[in-house]
Amino acid sequence: MSGHSKWATIKRKKGAIDAKRGKLFTKIGRELMVAAKEGGADPSVNSKLRDVIAKAKANNMPNDTIQRSLKKAAGEGNANEYVEMTYEGYGPAGVAVMVETLSDNKNRIAGDLRHYFDKYGGNLGQTGCVGFMFDHKGVILIEKKDGMDEDEVMMDALDAGAEDFASEDGAFEITTAPDTFSAVREALEGKGYEFAQAEIEYVPKTLTVLTNEDDIKNMEKLIDMLDDNDDVQNVYHTWDMPEEDEEE
Repeated sequence: MSGHSKWATIKRKKGAIDAKRGKLFTKIGRELMVAAKEGGADPSVNSKLRDVIAKAKANNMPNDTIQRSLKKAAGEGNANEYVEMTYEGYGPAGVAVMVETLSDNKNRIAGDLRHYFDKYGGNLGQTGCVGFMFDHKGVILIEKKDGMDEDEVMMDALDAGAEDFASEDGAFEITTAPDTFSAVREALEGKGYEFAQAEIEYVPKTLTVLTNEDDIKNMEKLIDMLDDNDDVQNVYHTWDMPEEDEEE
């Protein structure tokens, strides 16, 4: 989730996800179930669940699919117990990588990740080895549409408690502290805004440019392998992806 333009990155990801929508919905469904089990299946009293529902809607997950996940969480007492873990490592040429996972088998996912990093020119590191290279932030993207006034959107965001506001080609990017993300998102939602992205993520402080073709290919393969793993929820990295690779 790095590069010159977050909006371009989001469009690129959404385009790739279209072919894997079933897998994406499975991953978000797992997040919904975990959030519901932790704080209850009623989103009115479970802010984490509301956040995951917002993420599901931003990814065009049908409402009936969301509801099925919530009913499953409420009704399955013997369901798999998923554990949230964040892994850190280095990709080719020292690119920092953060991997958020949700797995019912920590040994399996740790082994899978170690294999991916080793195979594609990197290595899985210890907790804290690259975390300092990222800021943990809430990120909300609103696609620009005809009739939207940038100043109005900015004031709405800042009034809601956002830390920062930026206008990109095609989208407005709103940044929040993790603990105010829910409040900001809900305030903007209450004003009728729809989100292209709404989640808490790891934002790289600096970016790494890759010039070696083998490093670039290995980094692309590493990201693809991580994204394709059912236990991996999110992948963040410091690779400054070439602009032409981000465009649809």
